Amino acid sequence: MSSYLASDIEVLEGLEPVRKRPGMYIGGTDERAYHHLVGEILDNSMDEAVAGYADWIEFSLESGNIITISDNGRGIPIDEHPKFPGKSALEVIMTTLHSGGKFSNKSYQTSGGLHGVGISVVNALSDDMWIEVARDKTLYKQKYSKGKAVSKLENMGAVHNRRGTTVCFHPDPEIFGDKIGFKPSWLFQMLRSKAYLYSGVEIRWKCAPELIKPDSIVTQEAVFKFPNGLMDYLGDVLKDRTTITDNAFHGNIKLPNNAGRVEFAISWPEYGDGFTHSYCNTVPTPLGGTHENGLRTALSKGLRNYGDMTGQKKSSIITADDILSNAAILLSVFVSDPQFQGQTKEKLVSNDVTKLVDTAIKDYFDLWLSKDPTSSTKLLNNIIEKAEERQRRKNDRAMARKSATKRLRLPGKLADCSRGDANDTELFIVEGDSAGGSAKQGRNRKTQAILPLRGKILNVVSASKDKIRANNEIQDLILAMGCGTGKDINLDNLRYERIIIMTDADVDGAHIAALLVTFFYTQMKPLIENGHLFIAQPPLYRLVSGNISAYARDDEHKDELMKTTFKGKSKVEVSRFKGLGEMPAKQLKETTMDPKSRILLRVTLPDAPQIDGEEFISPSCNIDDLVERLMGKNAEARYEFIQDNAQFASDIDI
Repeated sequence: MSSYLASDIEVLEGLEPVRKRPGMYIGGTDERAYHHLVGEILDNSMDEAVAGYADWIEFSLESGNIITISDNGRGIPIDEHPKFPGKSALEVIMTTLHSGGKFSNKSYQTSGGLHGVGISVVNALSDDMWIEVARDKTLYKQKYSKGKAVSKLENMGAVHNRRGTTVCFHPDPEIFGDKIGFKPSWLFQMLRSKAYLYSGVEIRWKCAPELIKPDSIVTQEAVFKFPNGLMDYLGDVLKDRTTITDNAFHGNIKLPNNAGRVEFAISWPEYGDGFTHSYCNTVPTPLGGTHENGLRTALSKGLRNYGDMTGQKKSSIITADDILSNAAILLSVFVSDPQFQGQTKEKLVSNDVTKLVDTAIKDYFDLWLSKDPTSSTKLLNNIIEKAEERQRRKNDRAMARKSATKRLRLPGKLADCSRGDANDTELFIVEGDSAGGSAKQGRNRKTQAILPLRGKILNVVSASKDKIRANNEIQDLILAMGCGTGKDINLDNLRYERIIIMTDADVDGAHIAALLVTFFYTQMKPLIENGHLFIAQPPLYRLVSGNISAYARDDEHKDELMKTTFKGKSKVEVSRFKGLGEMPAKQLKETTMDPKSRILLRVTLPDAPQIDGEEFISPSCNIDDLVERLMGKNAEARYEFIQDNAQFASDIDI
């Protein structure tokens, strides 16, 4: 047995944790994370602009993946930091996590950077970086590499017509590899979006001409300044599309109790798909959050009230989804101390923002509807038609499900739910009868069905059609869902709204989940395309100390809880779940099945990456080839893939 001594314990200092686990800070080391570095620096300049200290930002993309960002703000402080004798505030900010001027409202009323890790993370993940600061008519410069200062803070002399901060960096190939590079089209769109979000800033773009592809939207130089803010954005996106109402619903409103402000621009195109792009303190929130919830509530209540006022009795059937499904929505809030989900800030979770946005927009929407009764009535009738169509589809699905249930001989081990239609129902596919027993005890019998599978299902990529048809586990799965497979699939007959893969939080569980996702991709692809497939995230550990208990998803999360929730606790009992079947039904429900407390990952197809809520064309990614390579019969292709990507693997369970 190998020894385990004090000398085996690693203590990471300074910015070493960032280089060791970049995924914790920027979400990974892929193309999206690579571009996230730019967002961290750009957000600092935007914070200066929103605070009223800067009115322009200059951005330059040079060959070799070199980014330079300048602003004419106040400049990062360069005087000695009182807690770090001999070090300037600049060096402290650049080399220390959780340092900065945004933990209180002394320097910024609202800001996109909140955790004091943004620019230090970029420093940690760059092999070459330098900062110039112009303050009090004097220019200072310092160089950094891989999270450490490599030069002293140098006084460059007097400057009379310059102020602010300039940051230049080059991402470290040791972290990201040498195959990833900045995409001018992504950055061009990112900067233009930022300019739309704050009308008081001018953003100047420069790009090396050799980086611009033919027929690209990108130009060598451009100036982004939009006096009308989100209305300019909406007009640019909709262009010549006709809308249901003559005028867009838009405004820029101070939130109650001086809590910030909300800006919005909303229109309802007559044809085509809608979209929702939301932001908090100029940071994009592609996963939405509480500011979007407030908007949904305000619009749905407002339109229903307008229907009641005008005698339209059918307005009571309207839901927020009916109103927003085809709407073109731009929403931007500026609030102090917002709470985001994770460092990458993809979702706003500040509870108080829902009520603030709802209150601010509701009265404004009521007034907008009453000003133009002709357009408002047209909008109301259009949305009522959508609501009626939704109800018809729901009733058709309910009838289809009931008739299918009567017609089909459902699998004997399926513990079905009692609801008659598919709306808000879930099928949990679990690993074995033991886990199935716990899941059946912990489920909501009205909406949650349980289907235990025995062992690892067949790898459908390497199996013949006859073998797939003869496999009992697969046939039970197909029978339970009721929508057919392949060319015969019909999602209108799908018996559940959500299909949830729930396996153990170990290597075998991950393998079973991979086999199931492969089955759904190859045999029921529309199920994934329409957002019906999910993967549950059960915990691996339970931590208890006195009256405090918490669950950890993995070792990394466990270590994080030990440093936060259980910090200073002398004795913490850590128990590892061997599998879902060993977990008490109450705990399984609390951690993995209850919609109020669980975490679900939606399975999607990464056809088009998104930056700042915009969809961009990327190099073709043939998912069919990837699935065949990883799951097919050719072991050599799989071995080559492992060799090519082994450098990106971490936390391997051997």
